[in-house]
Amino acid sequence: MIFEKGHFRSSRLEKSFINESLNKIKTFSAKSTYDTKTTLFLSHKHKDLEEIEEATGVIELLEDLGVKVYIDSMDNKMPDQTSGDTAARIKEVIKYCDKFILLATAKAIESYWCNWELGIGDVHKFQKHIAILPVKEKGQYNHQYKGNEYLQIYPHIDYEGGTAKYTNGKIIPKGYYVAKPRNKEGIRIITSLKTWLNQR
Repeated sequence: MIFEKGHFRSSRLEKSFINESLNKIKTFSAKSTYDTKTTLFLSHKHKDLEEIEEATGVIELLEDLGVKVYIDSMDNKMPDQTSGDTAARIKEVIKYCDKFILLATAKAIESYWCNWELGIGDVHKFQKHIAILPVKEKGQYNHQYKGNEYLQIYPHIDYEGGTAKYTNGKIIPKGYYVAKPRNKEGIRIITSLKTWLNQR
């Protein structure tokens, strides 16, 4: 499944919630330990955060699953101007975080920074701890989604509506999953998003 913009629109749009969520990110430190929480680097195109309802919805979903989310654009330890220090800080945090998710909107797919971050994530997280969250434009067909090549090589976040079945005939429970690319036999292996996030 490729999600359509608006799918992750936040259900808790009060300004206080948004500010609280973003303030938590500002205090994120790669030197601190979060023994009880999985840490996650959410790679995104900064302009996507202008659509605050959608971005907050993604953060909200992950936080509700018990994850400590890091977003570089909200990091008060970042230099004011993009520089080598920016890249060094991003590398440090990606390496430190348990998981890496690329919020793969059209803007993110075209971004050199997001692709660079994905490369760093690939090196340090391998396929076990990396996933793509594909988001297409509203009204767009799946074949028009520019990130289809990512879905062929990386696990991606999917949603099951409670009607599909496992190969053993049992119903797949409704919810979010991380799906590996189909194997040579065409079989798709899925893990619940919550379980995947807790595999450290």
